[in-house]
Amino acid sequence: MNHKNKGLVRHTCGGFTLVELLITLAIISLLVGLLLPALSAVRKAAREAKQRAQLTTIELAISAFKNDCGDYPPSMWEPPPRNNYCGSQKLSEALLGWDLMGFHPKSAWGADGCYLPPPANNFVYLNTDQNLSERKGPYLELATANAFRLGISAAGKRDGLFESTNPLSPDRYVICDVFGVKKITLATGKTATAGMPILYYKANTSSKSINNNPPDFINLIYNVLDNVDLLFVKEQEDRIKHGNTRIWNPLSDDTGNFQFFYNYYIKDPKVTARPWPYRPDSYILISAGADGFYGTEDDIRNFGY
Repeated sequence: MNHKNKGLVRHTCGGFTLVELLITLAIISLLVGLLLPALSAVRKAAREAKQRAQLTTIELAISAFKNDCGDYPPSMWEPPPRNNYCGSQKLSEALLGWDLMGFHPKSAWGADGCYLPPPANNFVYLNTDQNLSERKGPYLELATANAFRLGISAAGKRDGLFESTNPLSPDRYVICDVFGVKKITLATGKTATAGMPILYYKANTSSKSINNNPPDFINLIYNVLDNVDLLFVKEQEDRIKHGNTRIWNPLSDDTGNFQFFYNYYIKDPKVTARPWPYRPDSYILISAGADGFYGTEDDIRNFGY
């Protein structure tokens, strides 16, 4: 090999030039930029699929409850002192029990855990030692039900979803969605991630109306007031977090007519002759989605698209 060839070999076997290195890095950056949104979309789709699966599981549990008890669980909110209890809390009582020990068929659906014995004149407080054999269910596996206390048990605790739940009872449970947004310390000392409560509304099948002008919520097919206090509880917490700035959940509004809920959210767009809601013969379930706000585009529901 002559000297010219030796020089050529030494030159062609050298490392990357600066230009080649920059081009390689640019290509890698471009590929990463293309890959990250795709991975994010896959994760988002997986979480949404998991949430739909949870709603399907809840629907199966509700069907089992109806088979045993003759009807879907009620959802109507009733005022304090003893019934400071919303639709989401009643769903948890039906499927798991007010104390997570199973549902009592004589339940009076109150936050204090009462039932009505014959002749139903006096409230009797549930006691698991006395009536555990009378309980139904639980209709969901407790280990995977995502059931958490609505409120904390004492100041400084982190064993519930919200620090203040007024006017709702803090020590009753709600079934939460799969979008973990809160760290909860369980009674065992372990930490769990909880989503937002799943909203539950039972249809009033005796009604044929969804026209809420003037407002007449009780006589509509769906009563937005069943969970409105739960929305208020969340707004109280959001206001504290954001320096007393009110952060709205679209399912509630300033007008008091809840136009979003009745005129857009639950109305079936395929029905054009007159307003008519989705699932007017049964119930609806609503997950707040990844953003934790009810009525936004990422909500997962058992109705609509």
